[in-house]
Amino acid sequence: MATTSQPLQGKTTCKKIFWAVFPHACFIVSLVIYAFLGALMFSHIESTRKVTVSEEYRTFLQKLMCLARKLPDNWTDKLTENEMLNRDIHQLLNTADPVWFINPKERWNFFGSLFFCCTVFTTVGYGNTYPVTWTGKCLCMLYALFGIPLMFLVLTDMGDILATVLSKSYNEFRKLQSKILASKLCSGSTCSKRNELKSREQSKIVINEPLTIMEVLRSQSGVKQVKYRNVELFEMLIARENENTQPARNKSMERWSSCPELAREKTVSRVIKNFDKIGKELEKLDVPIVLMVLVIFVYISCAAAILPKWEKKMDFQEAFYFCFITLTTIGFGDTKLEHPKFFLFFSLYIIIGMEIVFIAFKLGQDRLIVLYKKVISFCAEKNMPSKKIYPK
Repeated sequence: MATTSQPLQGKTTCKKIFWAVFPHACFIVSLVIYAFLGALMFSHIESTRKVTVSEEYRTFLQKLMCLARKLPDNWTDKLTENEMLNRDIHQLLNTADPVWFINPKERWNFFGSLFFCCTVFTTVGYGNTYPVTWTGKCLCMLYALFGIPLMFLVLTDMGDILATVLSKSYNEFRKLQSKILASKLCSGSTCSKRNELKSREQSKIVINEPLTIMEVLRSQSGVKQVKYRNVELFEMLIARENENTQPARNKSMERWSSCPELAREKTVSRVIKNFDKIGKELEKLDVPIVLMVLVIFVYISCAAAILPKWEKKMDFQEAFYFCFITLTTIGFGDTKLEHPKFFLFFSLYIIIGMEIVFIAFKLGQDRLIVLYKKVISFCAEKNMPSKKIYPK
């Protein structure tokens, strides 16, 4: 029986671990599949579009040629002095459309389309890559309509894991800090005296373990014959209960094994409970906002130190600015990446970083709500009329 029960327990623990990890893996796999399908769709639509020379592009080239004819021979020295010509050049360049100078097959390859999909459902939207065709624009709206909630679901799910890790690490740090402070406050003489007093008190205290029903009855069995008869009756009842409880478990195991529908319903209900627990740990998180700001600073600094290794035009400050704008989903588009393929491997960093920033914003929101409550209660107490005590 023991040999057969051990593999059954191993199988049950493996199943529990699998169904506990299943919701998290389901969300991440769904997001990855959604990103790859979107990349295939947009690369097929946007890369195969026909490149036509529009009238706006022709007029732009004509105006550019006219301005080029007005340039003097030594135009490199006198261009800054001629304000009218400088202003006309700036106005003409502002009317230029970046689509005129982009090759669709190079921009909308698979990795470029995958990068675009990541910027869509993360709501970053750098602005340097966008659909041109009406079919691509309509599909982009539909893609964002379903992709953004899926991304937020992944962020909420990963937020529970990060909240658990942060809360446990913070609690362990507080325990360690309290132990260190207690050891510093406690001097050698006082601690030795306290330990001696505690040892004396513990030596005086005799701890009696609670007796079982059988031991109590046996201790009282020598008083009378009637009590001895009661002991026999109690022994028979306890033995009968032990016999009834053990087969009940076996019957329940046989029932689950013989009826797979009941076992399936049990696993399904367990998975549904795991789905219902999403976001609960994030609501319970209560750590100092200064700690979250420090975590964000260290997290962005690590990426800012790595990113310039493949983005040669970036330094540490520019990379720090780019990571902050990305993780906060602002996405101005002023900083462009030369190698978006390497940035795709950075997608896991983006998801975790967005979750850390989301947790920091949530804690800041909670602190602001508490501050508003205190201000409103303080103003209400100031505006309340003071109670006048009239003499009797």
